[in-house]
Amino acid sequence: MAADGGRRQTRIQIEKREAIREAALDVFSAHGFRGATLDQIAEAAGLSKPNLLYYYEGKEAIHAELLERLLDTWLDPLREMDAQGDPLTELRGYVQRKLEAARDYPRESRLFANEIIQGAPRLIDELRGPLRELVDEKAAVLRGWMEAGRIARMDPRHLIFAIWAITQHYADFDAQVCAVLGSEDEARFHDAAATIEVLLMRGLAPR
Repeated sequence: MAADGGRRQTRIQIEKREAIREAALDVFSAHGFRGATLDQIAEAAGLSKPNLLYYYEGKEAIHAELLERLLDTWLDPLREMDAQGDPLTELRGYVQRKLEAARDYPRESRLFANEIIQGAPRLIDELRGPLRELVDEKAAVLRGWMEAGRIARMDPRHLIFAIWAITQHYADFDAQVCAVLGSEDEARFHDAAATIEVLLMRGLAPR
């Protein structure tokens, strides 16, 4: 909660809060919630600790705001799956969007992973609410395609989980990917998309 009590913020205040969020994202994604300190966040933001506390009551408040923003980033690629589209095209597009998120938002992905590894203490209500509702909605779409014989039958929710597992690897384990490939060339995301597409398209082809 901001120390301004919800009053309209000035441009400087908005910029300071954004700087704090950016710094906190670096610190939380590197050290997790428990390992992160306000001193680390303040230093990364170029602020004194008292100055930081003018904008946020503590690291819990910063972390909660980051997680709230993160969930939308996490859910958007799945929201875009169109029930009226071609199943394989829609799934291919979903994989591509998830890989783009892994490429563009690696810190957010690690923040999310750290929260989940800890048992999601600060995010569990969102997982049981909006996330579960969206997965149920898209699982129903996938089930409809399966019943119509447009893609192979399988558990639709576990299909979604499998896509999450494969694509998020390229955010959370990117250092390992680059080390094994011997390169940090962004072509790795294109190559990953092509490989995942072969796996999915062959596995999902109607039998």
